[in-house]
Amino acid sequence: MSPYTAASLKAELNSRGWRLTPQREKILHVFQNLPRGNHLSAEELYNLLDGRDEAISLSTIYRSVKLMARMGILRELELAEGHKHYELNQPYPHHHHHMVCIQCNKTIEFKNDSILKQSLKQTEKEGFQLIDCQLTVMAICPEALRMGWPSALPSNWSCTRVLSERMQQEHLDNEEAN
Repeated sequence: MSPYTAASLKAELNSRGWRLTPQREKILHVFQNLPRGNHLSAEELYNLLDGRDEAISLSTIYRSVKLMARMGILRELELAEGHKHYELNQPYPHHHHHMVCIQCNKTIEFKNDSILKQSLKQTEKEGFQLIDCQLTVMAICPEALRMGWPSALPSNWSCTRVLSERMQQEHLDNEEAN
């Protein structure tokens, strides 16, 4: 379960002079219930909420996720897709990093305590307070390499793992809609 609740988000927002709006609470709820390993862009969050008839404007979503990332509640991730993704910022021991295939955007989460320890050591040394520590490793997945990356791959090629995940997600979305 997330360390952030509506009450803790409200207290944090109030301490900074902001309010817990129904929109911010809905956004937090989505991230609290997001399966581990899933990340959402602002557009994906908008589409998810719109599909549930919980209309929140895209500009409100952008402002809210940016605010929640600055507060340390969400992690803002730079993955290979050219736009930011978000996930709950989980405390240690759930802290993790990402390896991303730059060909198919397959993202794998991994843990490495030495990265976090070094970050804590450096922030302490400089008198900072650590809010987040993330390493994103850009790589090429084994399937793309087997298929002859970069020269032998057709421009519209997608990794079979990504296609399978998309089909599973579409199936889940269809079940949820029914």
